[in-house]
Amino acid sequence: MTKSADTHCPYCALQCAMTLTSPTALAPASKPGSVPGPAGPASRTPVPDAPLDVPLTVQGRDFPTNRGGLCRKGWTSPNLLNHPGRITEPLLKGPDGVHRPVSWEHALNLAASAVRDARARYGADSVGVFGGGGLTNEKAYMLGKFARLALGTSRIDYNGRFCMSSAAAAGMRAFGVDRGLPFPLEALDTASTILMLGSNVAETMPPFVQHLKGTRDAGGLIVVDPRRSATAAFTADGGGLHLQPLPGTDLALLLGISHVVIHENLLDADYLKERTTGYSAVARSVNSFWPERVQSITGVPAELIRETARRLASGARDGGSYILTGRGVEQHVDGTDTATAAINLSLLLGLPGSARSGYGTLTGQGNGQGGREHGQKADQLPGYRKITDPAARAHVAGVWGVPEELIPGPGLPAVQLLQSLGQPDGVRCLFVHASNIAVASPDANAVIRGLRSLDFLMVCDFFMSETAAEADLILPVLQWAEEEGTLTNLEGRVLRRRRALTPPPGARSELWIMARLAEALDAPSSYSEDPETVFEELRRASAGGLADYSGIDYAMLDRGEAAYWPYPAGSTGTPRLFQDRFAHPDGKAVMTAVAPRRRRTPAASPDPAAKTMTLITGRLLEHYQSGAQTRRVAELLASKPEAKAQIHPAAAASLGITEGALVSIANERGEVVCRAELSTAIRPETVFLPFHFPELESANRLTEAATDPISGMPEFKFNTVQVRPAAVPQSTNVLQTTEAS
Repeated sequence: MTKSADTHCPYCALQCAMTLTSPTALAPASKPGSVPGPAGPASRTPVPDAPLDVPLTVQGRDFPTNRGGLCRKGWTSPNLLNHPGRITEPLLKGPDGVHRPVSWEHALNLAASAVRDARARYGADSVGVFGGGGLTNEKAYMLGKFARLALGTSRIDYNGRFCMSSAAAAGMRAFGVDRGLPFPLEALDTASTILMLGSNVAETMPPFVQHLKGTRDAGGLIVVDPRRSATAAFTADGGGLHLQPLPGTDLALLLGISHVVIHENLLDADYLKERTTGYSAVARSVNSFWPERVQSITGVPAELIRETARRLASGARDGGSYILTGRGVEQHVDGTDTATAAINLSLLLGLPGSARSGYGTLTGQGNGQGGREHGQKADQLPGYRKITDPAARAHVAGVWGVPEELIPGPGLPAVQLLQSLGQPDGVRCLFVHASNIAVASPDANAVIRGLRSLDFLMVCDFFMSETAAEADLILPVLQWAEEEGTLTNLEGRVLRRRRALTPPPGARSELWIMARLAEALDAPSSYSEDPETVFEELRRASAGGLADYSGIDYAMLDRGEAAYWPYPAGSTGTPRLFQDRFAHPDGKAVMTAVAPRRRRTPAASPDPAAKTMTLITGRLLEHYQSGAQTRRVAELLASKPEAKAQIHPAAAASLGITEGALVSIANERGEVVCRAELSTAIRPETVFLPFHFPELESANRLTEAATDPISGMPEFKFNTVQVRPAAVPQSTNVLQTTEAS
């Protein structure tokens, strides 16, 4: 007898539909060398980091986003479900640094005791929570409630701060609401012109590309990227445009395109008058960004800037134009202003709210959209409500059945939260869920030092990630195919995750863990471990908010009905936002004048054997986020087993670096040593590193923890480094080279 479940891929926010089929439920993986017993093994024989023979098949399912297609990560996603490295019992680190199994009762008692001790010694805000955009809506919602009521802390944030925060802040500022794509993805199929800035979808979410093919084939696709990425190459093959600016100059480029739209009278004057405010200030602000000046700043030829503006305007009049932004233009200290400039350009052309055009930003993580809506952000309550809004606090307190004063105020955004780890007035006890902050955070060496300075670190995970390895206590949790719940994809469409497999006996849902800890801490309110019960509470908590889910339930999702939020009770949802009004009180979009910031000019390297370059980071087709999952899939690891530094041949030649040679990339924060990959796809003054690898190949050793003052987004895409040849063997000590230098 076979068992199958229709569900969605566990990786990116495209949330490709798939069907999982298994003849039997999986048994937990055996662990060679382990000794059974209540105390667990004194030691373990290392096991191969490769998947077992899993009796599970995956098929792509016809769905509007992926139309039956899957990428390499999706096709191989079942390989992790019975992986021999799976954690299936709570693990406690001993004085010798070795993690050994303990009972669930002992683990939960330890966690509750650590919370009580930290609160008694340092106050409630000494307990922190770091969440993730991979959590289901139910778990993200409950994590926010658990932190604020059961732990009593304001110190909660999540890894979406590193992903969507600048785009979200810009969307809130301009439109009054943040939904990544305020239109169904299928709307792109018939567009005349698409401008895509800072996103390499051909590698990060390959099934997305089919929605660009018609525009590409008609020569209407325009890609902005400092590299000739796979998406840029796809564009050029169809006669589209590739604009290749200097890193960190995207804002100036957008102002230059807007200058052309205004000064060549390509704008939609009626739309601006009827549907926007702030145009005059924006028009004045772009006056000094004529194309030739922007060419001198960005390196993009003035004629390409003019051509881009003209194509967008022509497309808006014909089949439709879309402007899409991604992390490449948003992960900067001026990321909110850059996303705002892209929105301003779209408003000049009358795109948002049009039946055939639009503006959107591409959500990255699997539940990056839903994960930022229901309370795991530092300043947020469920339904995308502001935690400082008295009406919002009163509503949520009513749903939770607690006095409003029990809900703490706003906490610290992710970078500041991590910088407070172990500090006298900072976080001393930290819970981490669905995030590998030791690899994914900026200035990763400093983050690891912070983790090691904590009084207590608890990590919920299903593998021994680099963050879990630092933990005092690791709690084994369920994988995607073992749980029920909902996620919200990049279109704002709520989807059902369905259980296909029986989880290992020792693993537990985060909902179960929070419910048991809340009970141990005598927390107010209720904490269900049943996802549908939690979703019903989420519906009530979100009712009337910007992200209103109150009209959605499991039954309608199980029937396959499309559910785009806002979906108030009694409505039919909102596939396309802004057709009649924006979410500001007057119904109009707000245009905000922005300008580039003066960045620090990198000094030339004093070492004649080194070259000062700009580091940019990004993704590979085979890997996802910190690589904690995909580096455990044999096929994916075999294809991309290590980080490689992409360098232009001219830059490499000036340093005596050859293909495959070891190269050192360093700055005051740390050093990366990896092999060189010579390519004319990158600008000569720039070096590219993927961010999926740990230890001495960890790109975030080098990224700066400086943040956007509005969104809290770190500066991932513009960092000064010194590049030189290296002959250093790979290190397994994540802090070795930094502490020695």
